[in-house]
Amino acid sequence: MARHIWPVVYPGIITPAQIAYMLELMYSDAALRDQLVHKGHRFLIADGEAGAALGFAGFEMGHSPQHARLHKLYVLPELKGTGVGHALLMGVLKAAAQAGDRTIELNVNKYNPAISFYTRHGFTVERDEVLDIGQGYVMDDHVMVRTIDPVQLGVA
Repeated sequence: MARHIWPVVYPGIITPAQIAYMLELMYSDAALRDQLVHKGHRFLIADGEAGAALGFAGFEMGHSPQHARLHKLYVLPELKGTGVGHALLMGVLKAAAQAGDRTIELNVNKYNPAISFYTRHGFTVERDEVLDIGQGYVMDDHVMVRTIDPVQLGVA
């Protein structure tokens, strides 16, 4: 899915060469295996009719004490605004609350329109950071955070 979504979402934000580099860095079989087996990441997949994947979220509970991390949240571009992203985010927040996490953070490119989605869902910009990801590429991001309220999520 990422290989379908990224070339549609990121042109004008990062170069096609950086898109290709980051897809390999984060979504190769070896990278995904490492995320699942060694880093403890979990994935949620939104399924549509006939089991077709509509979007996905990758996250890590207990990233630090009582603190979860949303690593990935992507929905097929043609489904933007249909509630799929909301459903995925709510699933992540509920899983994190059940694990005892009370805050969640994520990185989002400073020029990514998804910032408005996260803001609508209670995230605020905590800080900016530029991360060197190798081969002359950087991620120029906002770090956004929000509180996880287990009562609000029906988990308490």
